[in-house]
Amino acid sequence: MSTEQLPSIRHAKVGKHAFGAAAFSAAAALAFSLADSIGAYTAVGIGSALGGIGRYWCSEIVARLIGETFPWGTLIINVVGSFVIGFFGTLTGPDGRIFVGTAARQFVMIGICGGYTTFSSFSLQTLNLMNGGGWLQAGANIGLSVVLCLVAVWAGHSIALSLTGLRTA
Repeated sequence: MSTEQLPSIRHAKVGKHAFGAAAFSAAAALAFSLADSIGAYTAVGIGSALGGIGRYWCSEIVARLIGETFPWGTLIINVVGSFVIGFFGTLTGPDGRIFVGTAARQFVMIGICGGYTTFSSFSLQTLNLMNGGGWLQAGANIGLSVVLCLVAVWAGHSIALSLTGLRTA
């Protein structure tokens, strides 16, 4: 391989991530629109697969941008997933602004969010930090994950409430 080919290979990797994001979005939109007609189990299965793909994609990007000495990818994924489930759950709930069928809600909340968020990865990474003597890092991972995910789910819920014009009692 000549050195002239290296920039195009690096560019192809960036294009691969952009294509992956576009393919994920298209597949999610199609599955969401078909969720009520394909049944709950199929909708959740497709959502779980898409959530897992999204998790893998996000983890790769975070690892390249920030590094892998701390489980930033898992933390970011859990915060984003918490925001999405808080926002979507409120916006499409019984008093929400947007009505979607039960299977579509299950597709997003159980399927995509369940496949995307990574509590089991969080648990293993925290254990590995502790086993490696990184007690401070493990504590930071636990604290940041709990606080940021609760803030994210509250933020998603609050934004959706403001869009619906409803307030909690």
